[in-house]
Amino acid sequence: MSHPPLRLRITPPIGEPFEHLCESDTLVVGRSSKADLVLSDRFLSRLHARFFVEGGETWYVEDLGSRNTTLLNGRPVASPMHLAAGDLVKLSETVITVEGFDAAAERPRSEPADISSSDSILLRSASELMAAAERESGDRMKLLNEVHRALATSISLEELLELVLDRAFAHLRPEEGIILLKGSLGELEQAATRRLPGATGDFFVSRSLAREVAEKGQAALVLDAQTDARFAAAESILSSGVRTLVAAPLLAPDANLGMIVLSSRVHVRRYSEEDMELLAALASVAALRIRNISLAEEAARRRALERELNIARQIQIALLPENLPEVPGYSLFATNDASRSVSGDFYEVQTSEGTGGLVMVIADVSGKGMSASLVAASLDALLMGPIEVGHPPDAICARVGRRLNARTPPERYATAIVASLDPKTGVLSYTNAGHNAGLLIRADGSAERLEGTGLPLGLFPIAEYERKDVTLAPGDLVVLYTDGITEAADEAGEEFGLDRLEKVVKEQAREPLVALAVAIETAVEVFAEERRFADDRTLVILRREPDESSS
Repeated sequence: MSHPPLRLRITPPIGEPFEHLCESDTLVVGRSSKADLVLSDRFLSRLHARFFVEGGETWYVEDLGSRNTTLLNGRPVASPMHLAAGDLVKLSETVITVEGFDAAAERPRSEPADISSSDSILLRSASELMAAAERESGDRMKLLNEVHRALATSISLEELLELVLDRAFAHLRPEEGIILLKGSLGELEQAATRRLPGATGDFFVSRSLAREVAEKGQAALVLDAQTDARFAAAESILSSGVRTLVAAPLLAPDANLGMIVLSSRVHVRRYSEEDMELLAALASVAALRIRNISLAEEAARRRALERELNIARQIQIALLPENLPEVPGYSLFATNDASRSVSGDFYEVQTSEGTGGLVMVIADVSGKGMSASLVAASLDALLMGPIEVGHPPDAICARVGRRLNARTPPERYATAIVASLDPKTGVLSYTNAGHNAGLLIRADGSAERLEGTGLPLGLFPIAEYERKDVTLAPGDLVVLYTDGITEAADEAGEEFGLDRLEKVVKEQAREPLVALAVAIETAVEVFAEERRFADDRTLVILRREPDESSS
């Protein structure tokens, strides 16, 4: 550098005066982030004035077309004007004193050192600061021990955050403080705030600061944001009027929970690295407790949810037939296995008072979990009336589908097979409302599939359904199932499928129905290699027993 540095003293309209040393050959002053020296003065132009050197040693000031002009010793600066030590340059409500053209002498250690913009922000890892804080003694260790004892008591999250702000204000004396915690989506949310009486405006939150502290886990110390070139592009910091701040991450062993920020606007409270160490230690202690409270609350919510789900499952099981009807000449078996605590599948097997025949229903509600189980319970209730009256399967599907559509959101519907059996003739009338094809295994080993005859129930307000009839001969077997069986997948993603199910049923067709159900479940589990099932699995099996004379 061949020219002498320009030493200025800036007196802003709000806040205490500060000094700035310009070692480059030009200095643009304004309130824009593009200025070299950004000042918080509401009447300042974005690029207000420029200080520059010519001839290697002579400094000048010029106005950059500002709205409120630039004054040098009370005279408007119409063209570049020469500067001398002691000159007063007025920019709007800001007064800049030319103190000299050499580097400032080193200040006594008892006073805060004036630092260049490149040193105005200090970033330290939380682990480094914790190690330093642990080496401290006296008041700082007393504070940390006090906080440890207080946090060891039973305390809510709100009480904990208020306690942290209490200790921070008592020992670090900021004008305002804010604690930000990460929400369920990972966004920082305001959790607790405090400020001194008389302070106004929104609480300071900066994205650039959050990136360094909450995301990278570094503590930050900003000595004077208004003169720090690093914050020239940080509009939120500059426009807030914040002059100095210290921030620390809330680091738990397995997560970064957020951050705490202490700042001052009007008064320049110069924090030290020791202050940053203390806040980082305080934040680390608080983070452990916040994490413990969060885990305890999560565990309590999980226990409450598990209790609710257990009750829901008990209610759902109670809705399933406790005992299947006994029909001479026929065997029945049914089972429901939920992939979660509750199931979106259900079945119904009962005799019809209207016809005296047997009615079987198997259904699978779209979706999973509690919402699907509630729709399943509603569907079960809608079916009871038409079944007892003795409506045929196609009429039952049309009526129930219409009412289900009116009572549930568009994305909630159900696939189902409704079948009625005349035990005397062996005629099975069925309607397949968008469900998986049922299996009919004849006594001779041949197979037929009970394919779809209409749309899922509730998908549209009005839908037409077809009824088909098959006649069961002695030894014939009907297997109804939900897609949790055929869509069970192995590690490669291949599904069990209907062909494999048909093969198992054919092989075990003459076995007792409970043994057949166990064989199906075992085959599916072996195929899926004991992977967790993604969907509920339900079976309804009907067999017309062979004549004793033919066995």
